[in-house]
Amino acid sequence: METVVITDGKYRSSIAAARALGRAGYQVVVTQTRKDAALEPPVFTSRFVAQGRWIEGAAADPDYPDRLLALLEEYDHPVLFCVGAVTLNTVARQRERFAQACDFLIAPPEVLDQLNDKETVHARCEALGIPVPREYTGEPEGYPVVIKPHCGEKFGLKARDRYRVARDRPEYEAALAAMGAYDPSPIVQQKVDGPGAGASLLLDRDSRLIGAICHRRIREYPAAGGPSTCCESFYDETMIQHACRLLQSFQFVGLAMVEFKGDCVLEVNPRIWGSFPLTEQAGSPIAVRYAQAAAGAVLDYQPRDYDTGVRMRFLLNDTAAMLDYLRHGRPGPFFQGAADFFRAKEALSCREDPAPMRRYLRNNLLRR
Repeated sequence: METVVITDGKYRSSIAAARALGRAGYQVVVTQTRKDAALEPPVFTSRFVAQGRWIEGAAADPDYPDRLLALLEEYDHPVLFCVGAVTLNTVARQRERFAQACDFLIAPPEVLDQLNDKETVHARCEALGIPVPREYTGEPEGYPVVIKPHCGEKFGLKARDRYRVARDRPEYEAALAAMGAYDPSPIVQQKVDGPGAGASLLLDRDSRLIGAICHRRIREYPAAGGPSTCCESFYDETMIQHACRLLQSFQFVGLAMVEFKGDCVLEVNPRIWGSFPLTEQAGSPIAVRYAQAAAGAVLDYQPRDYDTGVRMRFLLNDTAAMLDYLRHGRPGPFFQGAADFFRAKEALSCREDPAPMRRYLRNNLLRR
């Protein structure tokens, strides 16, 4: 039986990956660094996880690569599935060393850095003729605008804190000062209207497209702009083509989500994305195809290989989002969320594997 080692089990996305790979017949091992998780990760309780393995210390420790490698060497050249960004970047920086112990699809560090830089992505889109929001080098010619650092993740900012919206000159100056604390020359872009969406792709070792899934945001928290709390699967060939051309222009390898607003590319997350559990709820084989391609299989792209129209919510986050919409005088999303209580799938719920959801709720109660 082939083994897949999933890292950073504290993240919810690890549950969807473990279930998909376990169902496909892989022996699933999930790791978690002790200093980065106060409580046992819910994924450790999954019936599809053969072993939950603690690693001493934190993922940011200098000796974390050694500890992770020692664990990987206990198995027969497993596939490595990195969920956390810190682990992903760690392996990217020591690709040759990790390649001796496991198989993976991870881009070189310089490619990850380029895709994490919003200015670099914006310039590449313009060169490729892919729509992007207008950027301002000086004072904006009109409002509203979005102000954001080149790479908010490098400064440890949460997703909702990685940008500010300014609707007039005073808000612009305040946002510029706030973002200037992290980046001396933050990006200023036209605020694009329209629904937020993402095209999530899997590219093999030759940067060939072998998997894709699209989702649109239904609600987010905070309501003024933040991570998705409810989303829905759909298929958009143009969006996938734009995302693929962009990623291939960097010779990207692995999993990434290209974020859109309307028809414009906003940024790239060259790693596992927050709404990854939708791949399980919509029946996407993208996690399994990752493991197959990482181990050397040559796969062809199969479009529309998942269910569309599947709506998924994160129960606790979405409840907070509904209340936030109500506080901001937007009752529509609140009542829509109430209806979704009956029609949307819970991101972590699974009849044949209920333990992770129970542990997730228990952990959240203990934290509070």
